[in-house]
Amino acid sequence: MSSEQSAPGASPRAPRPGTQKSSGAVTKKGERAAKEKPATVLPPVGEEEPKSPEEYQCLGVLETDFAELCTRWGYTDFPKVVSRPRPHQPFVPSASLSEKTTLDDPWLSGSCSLNSLESKYVFFRPTIQVELEQEDSKLVKEIYIRGWKVEERILGIFSKCLPPLTQLQAINLWKVGLTDKTLSTFIELLPLCSSTLRKVSLEGNPLPEQSYYKLMASDSTIAHLSLRNNNIDDRGAQLLGQALSTLHSCNRTLVSLNLGFNHIGDEGAGYIADGLRLNRSLLWLSLAHNRIQDKGALKLAEVLRAFELTHTEVVERRRLLLEKGTQERSRSPSSSRHGDSKTDREKSQMVGISNSALVDKTDKMQTMKTPKGLGKKKEKSLELAKKDEKSGSGQSPTQGTPKKEDTTKPGKGKVTIPEQKPSRTKGIKIGSREKRSILLESELVVEATEVVNPLLEPVEHRDGKVFMPGNKVLLHLNLIRNRITEMGLEGFLATVQYQMQFSKAKSASKGPVGLLWLSLAKNRFAPQCPAYAIIQELMLPRDPIKAKLREDEAMAFFP
Repeated sequence: MSSEQSAPGASPRAPRPGTQKSSGAVTKKGERAAKEKPATVLPPVGEEEPKSPEEYQCLGVLETDFAELCTRWGYTDFPKVVSRPRPHQPFVPSASLSEKTTLDDPWLSGSCSLNSLESKYVFFRPTIQVELEQEDSKLVKEIYIRGWKVEERILGIFSKCLPPLTQLQAINLWKVGLTDKTLSTFIELLPLCSSTLRKVSLEGNPLPEQSYYKLMASDSTIAHLSLRNNNIDDRGAQLLGQALSTLHSCNRTLVSLNLGFNHIGDEGAGYIADGLRLNRSLLWLSLAHNRIQDKGALKLAEVLRAFELTHTEVVERRRLLLEKGTQERSRSPSSSRHGDSKTDREKSQMVGISNSALVDKTDKMQTMKTPKGLGKKKEKSLELAKKDEKSGSGQSPTQGTPKKEDTTKPGKGKVTIPEQKPSRTKGIKIGSREKRSILLESELVVEATEVVNPLLEPVEHRDGKVFMPGNKVLLHLNLIRNRITEMGLEGFLATVQYQMQFSKAKSASKGPVGLLWLSLAKNRFAPQCPAYAIIQELMLPRDPIKAKLREDEAMAFFP
């Protein structure tokens, strides 16, 4: 008992006051030192500091670059880069390009229930599918991302690892949860990629603002664009039609546009048709599986044959003619009496005109005769351009003699633009055949290097109205599974008949000839409809694929 009582009593008296204070001070110093010590000794010797993604230099190998950038961005689990599955090859989505699976692995056998769960999980795991070049397995041609959300950070990683891919040709995004903001980021990424990138597919990505038209800006380099299954309605079609062409802007790079499986109706089809009025680059258009009825079909058929220019378009055409006449005058020799200077002679040599058209008869260069009225015709170019729209004259506003009978004589619907070849030498009497050939060669060179505005195409004047021959560049039009009846068919029948006559008239010259493939099946008319049967009969010889098949069959029977 005494020992038990003394033990508790001795414990408070054992430490002396001075010793307790000093030990407390030592403890506080130790704690303070322990807190300060990790700040200086935390990084072990030989360990590198965390690397930033900005400092990484991409190697041009997507698998390596994407994994390294994701690691530097702090991703612990990120999509793997895998080969795109082929019909004749087994595909394991979880395996990367460098990984190899063996059939002897017990985890891959179907007997284990855990393996079945893992296989299901692996199948739905996000991946980046790529198609590689056959010559070099490291060069990526196409990228396919499907079924997982692409965030802004992933797009930031793509902005670093996609530009070094020198052979990248296509990017396909299917149901990746794009928003209007991430779409803008994606569009900013495209100019950084290789110049070989020409195809973009955004499918299953409905956007509230329907800002897909930004992919078709005037400075865009995309040639093939697919926007299927995006719930695009008439408002979105209006923006896309304006991106195709307006009175002052036009897309010159887009070759194919797929708008299938959307909600485009008659109004939206009218907007697309308005975009085709002045667009001369689009060759392939699909509006399949939409809600287009007869009104929209008639609008589409109208722009593919001769259509009337609006007042605004006529005014713009006249302005372009005046501007072109001014440019031709600035490039041509001076019309003054003292036009025999050295600079004028040098300019005339550049366009293939002899110096004898500018010097006096007493000059040494008297071997060739000067065309009459060469100086006066330039002074009246503006006046002729105005008369061109009123009288329909076949005379070019910048060429021809300024005779009164030539300016008032009707041209019977001939071309009234400077690009018409027959009217270039009709009004100019040149003494020698050599001069005529030199002049034509110089004009052909100018045409080859100059982009002609669609409003400067050949026109016809009927009843005081100006008619363009229509869009002959579009070769493929798909309107399967819409709501077109026999009334809409009549419009396409008239278009096909007109294009057939136009192609026969232009058989001797090269140029666009109109539709080669027109699909109107699965609409609201009977397959035995007479108009549909006539369209099929007229389009059959124009289809290049079917014509090739017929040739192959003929060669098989008659080798």
